[in-house]
Parts: sequence; structure tokens; C-alpha cells
Amino acid sequence: MNVISIQSQVAYGHVGNSAAVFPMQMHGIDVIAVPTTLLSNRPGYPTIRGRVLDRELVADLLRGIEERGAVDTATMILSGYLGSADNAAVIADFVARAKAKNPTLLYCCDPVLGDRDRGLFVHADIPPLVRDLLCPLADIITPNHFEFEWLCGAKTASIDQVLNAARAFMARGTVVITSAELADTPKGEIETLAVERGKAFRVRTPKLPISPNGTGDLFAALLVAARLRGADTPDALSHAASAIFAVLERTAASGSEEMRIVESAELFARPQRKFECIAISK
Repeated sequence: MNVISIQSQVAYGHVGNSAAVFPMQMHGIDVIAVPTTLLSNRPGYPTIRGRVLDRELVADLLRGIEERGAVDTATMILSGYLGSADNAAVIADFVARAKAKNPTLLYCCDPVLGDRDRGLFVHADIPPLVRDLLCPLADIITPNHFEFEWLCGAKTASIDQVLNAARAFMARGTVVITSAELADTPKGEIETLAVERGKAFRVRTPKLPISPNGTGDLFAALLVAARLRGADTPDALSHAASAIFAVLERTAASGSEEMRIVESAELFARPQRKFECIAISK
């Protein structure tokens, strides 16, 4: 099982590919990691070094792995933080080319655009390109609740609104919405929903008092890993939610600002606490 993962990379901490690669490898997946940025650390620290990679370099790296046969052997492409609008166009071109060459190849788009606390945290020209170029190519998208509302252009405070918006936005494939707090979400909990054309599922976990960077990147990697290992949508959703809760619980106990990725290695495949998925009958 091979995944081509196109995301940011940091030298210090765990976001982008620096959060996604190791957990997928722990599931027995061979990851071909292509960076969109090379940074010393994530934003939020007093200093940050490095830069967003220019479109020519990202395109060259993608062409290079294509020449090595990566597209022929890959099962899934996963994209995350893009860094620039130019990189969005480069990745869209690569995904379209790859899927034409390998029709069985799946594409998971994690639209890293912003969150409820900060709003949009990428350049203003990136979100429309993610919506108009990348999402139409995707078999799975994994926005958080804020990103989902931005992409579909509608407020979604109830489960009916979520289902209608998701199905209108994506006519095929799977929409997975993380960090959702709806009208019927119990206090002190947070949920993740998966919506398909004829089915929908939800899983709830306790809301922990931390919100480290990179949780969306880790969740998308865990979901992809579960799907590639043969899990159907509800089982993959349950596994990803359970594993990320275990990592965040350990991170909260440590008092660390960065997710405790490496010391949580045994939890990726076998989280100690399992949160079951519930089918939504609508």
C-alpha cells in the first residue's frame, strides 16, 4: 500500500507531513512524502524560518516521483497545506494526470484553510482554488466544521443542514467533517461526521482542553490508513477518531504544545479506548 502525501514539512514539531507520515507508516503504509513548504516550525512560535516552495520545485518533485513509477503503484494521494495558490494549481494538475494514468487511484483532499478560532489563516486566493480545483477531483474530503461551512457557503448548525450541504457540495465520494459542534451535540463532547450520497455516520468523543496544531493532518492520515487497510467508512471513522483522541489525551497529560506523535506509536493501530460510529438515518 503506497500513499503520495503532498503537504507542509517542518523540522521541529508535528504538522503536515511531519504529523502524517509516521502514523501511516505505523499502519504498514509506504509513504512518498512531497513537501509544499520547508519550515523550521509551525506558525505560532516567536520565530519561523524556511519558506513555501515555489511551484516549479513542487511540480519538479511530483514529476520526479511520477518518473519513478509512484503513480502506478500508489493507492491514494493525500494533500494538505498548500502554501500558495500556485501550488494548488500544480497539485490539481498532478492529481488529474495521476488519476487518468491510474484509474483505481483515490484522492483525499484535506482542505487546510482555517479554523473556528482564527478564521481563514491562508492567503485569500487559496480557498477558492481548493474549492474549485481540488475538491471536484477528490474521493474524500476532510474539512473541519469551519472549513466545511466556508467550502459549501452555508451555516450548518443542525444535522439536517450538514447532510444537505455535504450532499449538495459533493455529489460523489465521502465528506468527513471534523471538530463539529451541532445543536444536538452533548455539552463537553465534539463529533466527527461522514456523509455519503445514501449514508451518513457520526462519532462523538470527549472534548479535551487542548487544541494543538496538526490534529487535522493527523486525522486525515489515520482515516486514509484505515481505509487502505480495508475498513469501510464507519469503521475508518471510528478508528481515526479513537486514535486521535488517544494521542490528544496523552498530549494533554504531558502539557506539551506539540502532539506526542512518536510516544503514541502503539496507539495508532490499537487505541486503548474505542468510540463507536452511529449511523444517521436521514
